[in-house]
Amino acid sequence: MIDRPKHDEHDEHDTRSVMQNLTSFTIVSGAIFAVYAIGMAIVPGAVLSRTPPTPGTVALSTQAQRGRNVYIGEGCAYCHTQQVRPLAQDRVWGRPSVPGDFAYATPELLGTERTGPDLTNVGARQADLWNEIHLYQPRSLISQSIMPSYKWLFVTKSRAERGDVSYRFRLRSLPPERS
Repeated sequence: MIDRPKHDEHDEHDTRSVMQNLTSFTIVSGAIFAVYAIGMAIVPGAVLSRTPPTPGTVALSTQAQRGRNVYIGEGCAYCHTQQVRPLAQDRVWGRPSVPGDFAYATPELLGTERTGPDLTNVGARQADLWNEIHLYQPRSLISQSIMPSYKWLFVTKSRAERGDVSYRFRLRSLPPERS
């Protein structure tokens, strides 16, 4: 005959008590998380979505949106910013950014650090050809650049087709490829 331990009502009460405490803790934690999520993400997002555009700011064209998608996909915001701070050292990039500058840019791509230069209005500061060469082979223009080459964004063809943008250029010398 096998002796079974006696079922103790006290043990059952302790188990129920622990489960009730765990349930209460879960509910309270979830409520705190919900309050913080609403207060730190949803409310500011709703307020900022009503920010009127800065005069002269227009919605992105299809081509500009495609470029923005490449910028996001290639992770450019990890090294570059797109915000001019109201500091003396940022005057070279133009006027300080204001919230209305980003009215048509969701999500905002402000960046996290400046390993590379700020790219606000880079198209106005540098010629198209310079920007394209820099994307293709950054060290051909800036020898100390740590930016990787984005050659896969380009297609080499023997002959341009209708609608293609093509450049023919010859650089005197290219630094060796870095891995």
